[in-house]
Amino acid sequence: MPLSDDVYERVTHGPEVPRGLPLVVLMTGFTDAGAAVSGTVDYMRTHADLQPIAIFDNDVLLDYRARRPIVTFDADHLTNYVPPRLELCLARDALGQQFLLLAGYEPDCAWEAFADAVLDLADDYAVDSMTWVHSIGMPVPHTRPLAVTVSGNRRDLIDQYSGWKPHTQVPATAGHLLEYRFSEEDHRVAGFVLLVPHYLADTDNPGATIATIEWIARANELAFLFDDLTRDLDEYIGKVSEQVAANDELQRLIGRLEKQYDAYRAGTTATGESSPLLGGVPMPSADELAAELERYLANRPKDDGKGTTT
Repeated sequence: MPLSDDVYERVTHGPEVPRGLPLVVLMTGFTDAGAAVSGTVDYMRTHADLQPIAIFDNDVLLDYRARRPIVTFDADHLTNYVPPRLELCLARDALGQQFLLLAGYEPDCAWEAFADAVLDLADDYAVDSMTWVHSIGMPVPHTRPLAVTVSGNRRDLIDQYSGWKPHTQVPATAGHLLEYRFSEEDHRVAGFVLLVPHYLADTDNPGATIATIEWIARANELAFLFDDLTRDLDEYIGKVSEQVAANDELQRLIGRLEKQYDAYRAGTTATGESSPLLGGVPMPSADELAAELERYLANRPKDDGKGTTT
C-alpha cells in the first residue's frame, strides 16, 4: 500500500492558498445519474478559474483498462493523448470568492492512502468544511424538482433540505470514505445525493448539473452563473416533454410517478400513514420508461434544437 504522500504531487510554484477555505469534492465514477457530477466538473473547469495545487498520480490511483485514456488518430498518426485528471485546485466563484476544489475521476485503487492524502492537504490549508455531491437514479418524475438526500454533520442542511432519509446499505464510493474520514476528524461535512429520474439517468441532464452547482453554492455561500446551462435545460425539457406528449403510455407511467412523489412530499398516503418514496403504487421500471426515450435522447446531436431526430 503506498503512503499518502505517494499518491499526489504538489504543483511547483502553485498559487498561494488562503487558510480556512471550504473544500468541494466532485468525483465521477460509480454513480453519476444525469451526468450531474461530470457536467459540474466541466462547468468548473470552464468558469471557476482553476489553479492546480496538487495533482494525483494516475499510475497509483487509476485502472487504465477500466477507464481508458483518449488518443487522437489523425489519418496515419497519433496527435494527442489525454489522460484523466484528478486535481486539487484553488477556484473562484462568480463573485471572486475562493474555495478549494478536488475534481476528476474517482480513484480505483489505494482509497485509504487517497483519503489520508486529502485529509493531510485539508489540514495543511485548514479547510473550513468539506462538501461533496453525487447522484443516483430513482423512481421520481422529471416534472418535479430534483429531491436531495443530505448526509454528514451539518444539521442545518440535513434538517432543512434532506428529502429522503433511508436506513440502508449501499456500495461505497471514495466520496463516502472521504465523508466518513472527515467526520471522524470533526470537520464540518455535507454530502448531497441528487435523486435523478431513473429513466433519464443515462442522459446528460442540464438540470442535474444546475442542481449540483446550486447545492454547492448553498452549502458554502458561493455564487455561480449558468445562463448557458439554463438554455440547455429548456431545450432538454422541451424535447423530453415532446416525446412524452406523443405517447399515452409514457404519460400514464409518469403520472403514476407524480402521484407517488406528491404523496411522499405531503408526508401521508390516503390512509394518513407515512408514505415511503419507494413504496405505494407499483412503479414502472427504468427500462419501461427509457424504451421510448433512449434513442431520441441518448443519440441527439448536442447542437440540434430542431426537434426529434431519427
